[in-house]
Amino acid sequence: MYTIKVKKLIHDYEKIKSNIENRVLDFKNLWDRGDDDEMFCELAFCLFTPQSKAKNCWETVNILKDKNLLYSGKAETLSVHMNMVRFRNNKAKYLVLARKIFIKDKTPKIKNKISVLLKTGDARDWLVNNVKGLGFKEAGHFLRNIGGDFNYAILDRHILKNLKYMGIIDSIPKTISKKLYIEFEKKMQNFAQHINIPISHLDLLLWYKQAGEIFK
Repeated sequence: MYTIKVKKLIHDYEKIKSNIENRVLDFKNLWDRGDDDEMFCELAFCLFTPQSKAKNCWETVNILKDKNLLYSGKAETLSVHMNMVRFRNNKAKYLVLARKIFIKDKTPKIKNKISVLLKTGDARDWLVNNVKGLGFKEAGHFLRNIGGDFNYAILDRHILKNLKYMGIIDSIPKTISKKLYIEFEKKMQNFAQHINIPISHLDLLLWYKQAGEIFK
């Protein structure tokens, strides 16, 4: 028996389901096309997102790309153009470090590496352990946005606030350890299964309910 809050959530889902499906299809198409340049843009975006507005982060990615700074330039140079992103100096350094992993001869090489990791089930852990600036949320966000894996929860403040509102979690901690993240993720996965909404759809639905739009 669903609560009133859950019934309202399902009702809202039915209203915007087609929009969510189209957004998820965009992610899947990126993976199918294998566009490493777009994938690196998504990586930069996810590196920028902690404690920053998503739209500002994506605009910053485009600014760096327009100025030919996404694949070259020192962190100090990048930071000048990242004033819409919080902690821009650190995040500029993270982007420079990410280049060393995924850029070869000024050309991004991401899909092949991620493909191997997805087959072994180690993709998210590997990203967290090897790409400075990516936590579990950001790594899962990146894998979803490039169409690599749709099974992770992206536990940002919008999602956590709604999970608490729905009674899925009891409270929102100031910091989330790996153990607690996995625990919350499992609760969200179980809830998604219970209400028959794919977790990738549920993530976008809850983000929509808080932000008023479906973005990325």
